[in-house]
Amino acid sequence: MAARGGKKIVIVKKKVAGGGGHHGGSWKVAYADFVTAMMAFFMVMWILGMDDKTKKAIEGYFSNPVGYKKGFGAGASPLSTGTAPSPIQKTPMRMIVRSTEQRTFEQLRKTILDKLAASDSLKRLNAVVDVQLTREGLRIELVESGRGDVYFPLGSSRMNAATMLTLQLVGTELATIDHPVVLEGHTDGAKFGQDAAYTNWELSADRANAARRVLQATGVAPYRVAEVRGYADTHPRVPGDPMAPANRRISILLPYSETPESAPNAEALAAGKRDSLVNNLSAPLKKAF
Repeated sequence: MAARGGKKIVIVKKKVAGGGGHHGGSWKVAYADFVTAMMAFFMVMWILGMDDKTKKAIEGYFSNPVGYKKGFGAGASPLSTGTAPSPIQKTPMRMIVRSTEQRTFEQLRKTILDKLAASDSLKRLNAVVDVQLTREGLRIELVESGRGDVYFPLGSSRMNAATMLTLQLVGTELATIDHPVVLEGHTDGAKFGQDAAYTNWELSADRANAARRVLQATGVAPYRVAEVRGYADTHPRVPGDPMAPANRRISILLPYSETPESAPNAEALAAGKRDSLVNNLSAPLKKAF
């Protein structure tokens, strides 16, 4: 190329090798979207696992966060920051406890029946023992038969051989578990006399108390005896026949447990973790909505 004054102008091109240029912050936006999507997915899965009452509470919060907050200022809202605990459903825990006790009682029932059937002495004494799993719990009854004096002489709380043998056999099995025991005494409708100071009430209570002493001597811890009841003739086994020998009996009851409302359980612990998680998430969610 010619130039002014006869001088040639030389153009030098330099190629500089290097790495790629700055890409900006677009990757940060994509990463933030990914984290937000994962948090939303986690919350959806978490909410799906809740009960219907909690789901409705969360729905109400997002529908009107301000009004819902005012309506649940004490902390009943699942997303509120209050300190009052949300109600905890106890039913599942009670069902677990009941199912466990039913299995224990059924196994104990089978063991007691097997031992009773293997006792030749009780067979010779014609002792009738009824072991049933009822809605109250496991009930073991020493039921009179024949003339009604197999376990106790008529009108007396003195035990016969059949009573001692049966209670010792049952007590040996009851000693293997740690469950409350209730002892009940029942009589028939026969009266001692119109002016008698000793009645069926005293007789039924004395027989139940005599059974308690034998069970404790066999190995049942005293603290396990929750009650000793005397029902006289008010709870007949044969309602249509007040004088039936079967109405005279000793009953040993292992009642089902009632889970206290204040008892700690796995569900309460889970609810505590859930409340903590919700409180941690509530601040960013309020900003987002």
